[in-house]
Amino acid sequence: MRDHDTSKKIDVYLETGKKKTFAGAIDWPGWCRSARDEASALQALVRYGPRYARALDGTQLGFQAPDDASVFSVVERLQGDATTDFGAPGQSPAYDAGPVDAADLRRFQELREACWQAFDAAVRSAGGRELTRGPRGGGRDLARIVRHLMDADAGYLSAAGRKLDKGNAGDAGADMARIRQAILSTLTASAAGEIPAIGPRGGVRWTPRYFVRRVAWHALDHTWEIEDRSLTV
Repeated sequence: MRDHDTSKKIDVYLETGKKKTFAGAIDWPGWCRSARDEASALQALVRYGPRYARALDGTQLGFQAPDDASVFSVVERLQGDATTDFGAPGQSPAYDAGPVDAADLRRFQELREACWQAFDAAVRSAGGRELTRGPRGGGRDLARIVRHLMDADAGYLSAAGRKLDKGNAGDAGADMARIRQAILSTLTASAAGEIPAIGPRGGVRWTPRYFVRRVAWHALDHTWEIEDRSLTV
């Protein structure tokens, strides 16, 4: 298990496509932001540090947001693809291939739960409010953001090697609880080596570290979207 003291250098990776670059913190899944180039992506990571800290408030994870980008140490650069340019981090840093011990798993579970709670709090706060739209009228409404997150998480489960059992489609609360329980059990099984790294058709499955990284990023990305688009009424 690595030292996660944020008073020291923070290892980050950069994923660069043709249009966008993501900067992600190696040891802090969910703390990952994009911009047009490397320097701007690192600055975006700094700007969102306090918001990431608020998401982890109440945990024992010990995250402290840095004051500037000088604390970052770029340990890996990855070639992005269409997913990167579409607006999602699509590449796994080499660190994510490492084993996950019991302490790592407990930390991931605490971090993942904090991200979900942050999302739920944003949804509750925005309830009954209109979300602002872009200059061309784009942007999902609140219910569609919630459904989108669940649909994406179901896809993430498949990428990690498990399929989601059918439930009560249309009951968002029941569906969310079912998906989150499936993520929990899948992460635990993957960390224990119970899910083969290669699927039956030869596809490479997501590692448990990358699984957590994507789930946490997506939950927080939409948490912050909801917060930013909520109108004060």
